[in-house]
Amino acid sequence: MNYRGNLLIRSIKVQTMSSHHIVREKQEPALLILGLDNFSDELLGQLLEWSPTVIVTEPIAEKLNAYGIKIDWVIADDTTDDIQSDIKFLRLKDDSLIKTAFGFLIVNNYSAVNIVTDELEIADYFPYWDKINVVIFNNYKKIYAVNSGFSKWKPAGELIELFNSPQKLELIGLEKVRENHFITTADGIFSIKFDAAFLFVAESL
Repeated sequence: MNYRGNLLIRSIKVQTMSSHHIVREKQEPALLILGLDNFSDELLGQLLEWSPTVIVTEPIAEKLNAYGIKIDWVIADDTTDDIQSDIKFLRLKDDSLIKTAFGFLIVNNYSAVNIVTDELEIADYFPYWDKINVVIFNNYKKIYAVNSGFSKWKPAGELIELFNSPQKLELIGLEKVRENHFITTADGIFSIKFDAAFLFVAESL
């Protein structure tokens, strides 16, 4: 078996042993997978390690099933029983994938979700920033919403991207390299202050 198979099989062993406990208590972020083309096996294994509720599209379900990964929910127009046993389905109806998934997560009181996606329309996530903690993995970036006054330690030369652009923006420890893209100027803490309710920030993986 190749590296990917070994890694993902190890992940599912942990998930299978404790999945019922995790789903009931919602102690870990749910995992919503919309695309895997630009996501490393190692990072996927890390996200699966603590047995999250796994929500996927039908194409992703087929990929994960090939490696023995347990899937909890599939977002689909129609249901099919030939992927795995005990899978539950979220009907799309007239909603988007994101709206369907977030509707389920919020109604069921999940406090956080990790999202893996190949395509990103950041505005799709704006309605949910204050309802659930969202971390998006896209194009080798980790993206999350922050409040004004956010600060974090980073080594020098790290790329930080800001998605929505508030009118008033105060940056400490960051130097602009191009529109909405900055680098950390030194090893240490950078901080961001702004006049909007939230700001989506990306850091390189």
